[in-house]
Amino acid sequence: MSEVFKVDIKGMEASLPVLPLPSGIKIAFFNLHGDQRMTEHCGKHIAELLKGCDVLITAESKGLQLTHVAARELDMPYYAVARKSKKLYMQDGISVSYGSSITTGKAQEFYLSKHDVDLIKGKKVGIVDDVISTGESLVGLEEIVKKAGGIIFKKAFVLAEGDAKNRDDVLYLATIPLL
Repeated sequence: MSEVFKVDIKGMEASLPVLPLPSGIKIAFFNLHGDQRMTEHCGKHIAELLKGCDVLITAESKGLQLTHVAARELDMPYYAVARKSKKLYMQDGISVSYGSSITTGKAQEFYLSKHDVDLIKGKKVGIVDDVISTGESLVGLEEIVKKAGGIIFKKAFVLAEGDAKNRDDVLYLATIPLL
């Protein structure tokens, strides 16, 4: 049987498979894709952390359903999505480059459509994602919010991994170690 790390996320237990990264570090892999119960549970708790925000933004793809639930709970009709590749409808949008994430190990880019730029401009923005670890993806999200003219108001995650739990600028529901 594969190694599993168990974590309690605000009263709901998750069994996370322990996976090796190319760097040799192992992570407890958290995946909301397809898990409707966990997504709803986490989204509702994340929404509590994000009260006071005017709009939310997430990175595709694992933050999408989480942000959808949080936006619904906060009665926000729209939320912004930072895409990892430029789509046809994004010709008049913006982009930023940022460092490598712990899972990909390579430099990345975020793209934002004009619709989402207009949604964010001048607003108090809540950044939402599933896990914060090194913070590189967060840097990219912060850069694109600033470039769009938004005001970073809160940053909320389901899990803080490793030393991310020591950051005083992020909110999270539970912690997991780097293994």
